[in-house]
Amino acid sequence: MSELHFYLKNEGIRTSTEYGQLNISPDEEKGFRPYQLMVSSVASCSLSVFRKILDKQRVEYEDIKVTADVKRNADEANRIEKISLHYVVKGHHLDEDKMYKNLATSYKNCSMVQSVKDSIEIEETLECIELSL
Repeated sequence: MSELHFYLKNEGIRTSTEYGQLNISPDEEKGFRPYQLMVSSVASCSLSVFRKILDKQRVEYEDIKVTADVKRNADEANRIEKISLHYVVKGHHLDEDKMYKNLATSYKNCSMVQSVKDSIEIEETLECIELSL
């Protein structure tokens, strides 16, 4: 089990990791907002797993961008209800059907998606842009 320590500091919370210090606050001028960290965890984990799958299959991609659209419920503590992740993959010889299968595999193997899937709806869409040689 991994242990993190969180400290109240001024108008926010601070923790440190091997990478560095992380400031968290409901005020964006003083740190990352908790919902931003939640969405970032889901999106970055999903993208990392997807990239590993593409690399393993030697898919020729130049760039991958993910846009996260978040739906929150103001009537229920502004909780996150849905995260829509839209992938844009730029590359050569991209097979869209195979890319969607790879995305489904990444969904099943992303620890952050699997951690929240029963409480937050996760939707993933994909767009392939074929680059000329």
